[in-house]
Amino acid sequence: MPIYEYRCNTCGHELEALQKLSDSELRDCPTCGQPELKKLISAVGFRLKGSGWYETDFKKSNQKNLAKSDAASSSDSKPSGACDGAGGCGTCAPAATA
Repeated sequence: MPIYEYRCNTCGHELEALQKLSDSELRDCPTCGQPELKKLISAVGFRLKGSGWYETDFKKSNQKNLAKSDAASSSDSKPSGACDGAGGCGTCAPAATA
């Protein structure tokens, strides 16, 4: 179930609500009681880890883009989309050696 964020236009109170897609939007603010809650648009933050996802199951055998631990990936990884010219990005082929 998705988590939706709401803000009251009257008092500015913000809250998160775990709701089904079929549930109607919340209207009444739990702080001031006014029917002024508005759903906010926010960025979704999730990561698909483990087997069964494209990163682990459908890559070429010589490419491994497995998720690292969050601490390691945030400190010493390149920004996504960076190309090192060695073929690791999947967009270019490695340079032929003679």
